[in-house]
Amino acid sequence: MSLGPEASITDESTAPTADAAERPGEKAIAGRSLKQIAWRRLKKDKVAIAGACVVIFLILVAVLAPLLIKWFGHPFDEPHIDQLDPTLSTPLGKLGGISREFLLGVEPQSGRDIFSRIIYGAQTTLSVAFLSAFVSTILGTVFGLMAGFLGGWVDSVISRIMDFLLAFPQLLFAIALLSVLPDTFFGLGDRWSRVFVLVGVIGFFGWPYIGRIVRGQTLSLREREFVEASRSLGARSGRILFRELLPNLAAPILVYTTLIIPTNILTEAALSFLGVGIPPPNPSWGGMLSDAVTFYQIDPMYMIIPGGVIFITVLAFNLFGDGLRDALDPKAR
Repeated sequence: MSLGPEASITDESTAPTADAAERPGEKAIAGRSLKQIAWRRLKKDKVAIAGACVVIFLILVAVLAPLLIKWFGHPFDEPHIDQLDPTLSTPLGKLGGISREFLLGVEPQSGRDIFSRIIYGAQTTLSVAFLSAFVSTILGTVFGLMAGFLGGWVDSVISRIMDFLLAFPQLLFAIALLSVLPDTFFGLGDRWSRVFVLVGVIGFFGWPYIGRIVRGQTLSLREREFVEASRSLGARSGRILFRELLPNLAAPILVYTTLIIPTNILTEAALSFLGVGIPPPNPSWGGMLSDAVTFYQIDPMYMIIPGGVIFITVLAFNLFGDGLRDALDPKAR
């Protein structure tokens, strides 16, 4: 079938010639992968980059906690009675006793270094938040894939389990469970034993949220052409799950993982505030807030500092998560 002379002229005029391709000084147009496009979008989001910088800074602080305490602070459980008023047991000086020697002041009544306790509290809180997010992501991805891909009675059973866990009073169950468990497990000490218990409780009750997202995405993807093509070529279910579906689910899983971390931080802080989190004298941000309730009228800095740290941490994770979601959204401009 002839396209006519006009079409021939158009094809000849628009077709790239060898001379045009070899012109000196001109760069060939290179295609960009989805990762490159997402990275360019993320770099343009200054708010998300600022949140990411704060998150990286907090992670470094948690990892380097022993060195930072050695250089700039004091042992977190060491009392400094000489920094307290002998009559009122409140910090000497202004702003809760902030000085060159005590960068964030000292605690009322005990005289412990707040800077050291904030640093070690970051180590504890971020450990709980990241590990519980990892547990939730693994469980949610596995069960969400199974429910969405297999369907039928498997989907019905997993969906009912998710509905039950979402309706279950997580906080009350965690308080009751943590109240009766022993303080130490496997010789880890009371601090890390309680950290792993919190990781198990928070991670177990957190997986249905990501499980529902993965299930919904899997139900949509399993009807796409590339999955049907894999089936027609004789691909097994395992290959379709791990080579076809899971790579396409990486973006929503990554985004939701970054958004569930601040929720885990608040949950750990709430449990420590209620007295069933990290046992004293081990520091945690929620435990410091709980102790500050008694002294907030005479020493407000004791409450402002841990409260401000929790606020900044949660805000940074949320800003970075929102920016990452926008960068990985294929429909975003």
